Amino acid sequence: MRDQTIRQDGRASIGGSRVRIVVSNEYGKQPITIGAAHVALAGAESNIVAGSDRNLTFSGQGSITVPPGAPAISDPVDLQVPALGSVAVSLYFPEITPTTTWHNDAKQTGYLADGDVTGAADLKDAQKLPSRLFLSEILVDAAPEARAIVTFGDSITDGDGSTPDANHRWPDLLAERLIKEGATNVAIVNEGISGARVLRDRMGDNALARFDRDVLSQPRADTVVLMMGINDIGWPETILVPKGEPAPSAQDVIAGYEQLIDRAHERRLRILGATLTPFEDTFHGTPLYGYYDEAKEAKREAINNWIRTSGKFDGVIDFDALVRDSSDPKHIKAEYDHGDHLHPNDAGYAVMAGAIDLGMLGVK
Repeated sequence: MRDQTIRQDGRASIGGSRVRIVVSNEYGKQPITIGAAHVALAGAESNIVAGSDRNLTFSGQGSITVPPGAPAISDPVDLQVPALGSVAVSLYFPEITPTTTWHNDAKQTGYLADGDVTGAADLKDAQKLPSRLFLSEILVDAAPEARAIVTFGDSITDGDGSTPDANHRWPDLLAERLIKEGATNVAIVNEGISGARVLRDRMGDNALARFDRDVLSQPRADTVVLMMGINDIGWPETILVPKGEPAPSAQDVIAGYEQLIDRAHERRLRILGATLTPFEDTFHGTPLYGYYDEAKEAKREAINNWIRTSGKFDGVIDFDALVRDSSDPKHIKAEYDHGDHLHPNDAGYAVMAGAIDLGMLGVK
């Protein structure tokens, strides 16, 4: 980007009367400059709600240069955000800015326009982007008793297969459920990254590498839900990995889980394990066919058996039992299948969010 503004929406889980944002240059190799930043309540598409626009500063300044690898947090501004309210963040980049730090599968449309239009009521004729750039967090002030639950996973937590711009990822729907149940001080923080693996990098850092940043550092987090491992199983021997990359065993993935469990417990976080959902015939007819075979299915079953029976997790969410086809347990139920035989659709995500025992989340 150069001399351009990007506007991106994100939905807050719980509400508040003050807002600040975090931008990230996590993967950058050079500094990036944010020339201006605004926050507002989001309207339809690229519009903002009239009267809600607020100018953001960073340490009292209207612009900031963020070093490579670093985040930058804005000063707080007064803005009344309701529970489940959508916030629009507009960032202006005056200089040439490589888009190195980005979230590929955002399931949320961003809008890219020329010039500094951070305070514009809408961005007419803007280019639409399916990915999220540089915006890492939207924070609201919270009541003293507020706490956070982190959902830590891959594309199924990221919402692949859900309707874009609809907030139909299962963590979104869980956040809605909590608000409806009166748990207005329990935030859901979605740390799903499509393609994520427990043990290896490629589409983002491996789980062991990003656990401190994405889970342990989250303000007031006391619980984490771990659902990851299907890509560790499915990726080997496909075009997704370099030739010769060794395939992890089920025990390798389990050892990774044990590391995460120990690290969560060291910080006094409860960690819940979610079983891996069925994936028979995944990506049939595409270049990614081969993601599934019977040997890989045996690994999934072994990992799920360990999640259910080891007693190492503080609780188990059995998503596998919930969405599998009872007549073919290796396959996702047709009415929950987005079409690639791996990712749920909106109905599948709704069932997943609706079946979680809120007691395990500390909600009475």
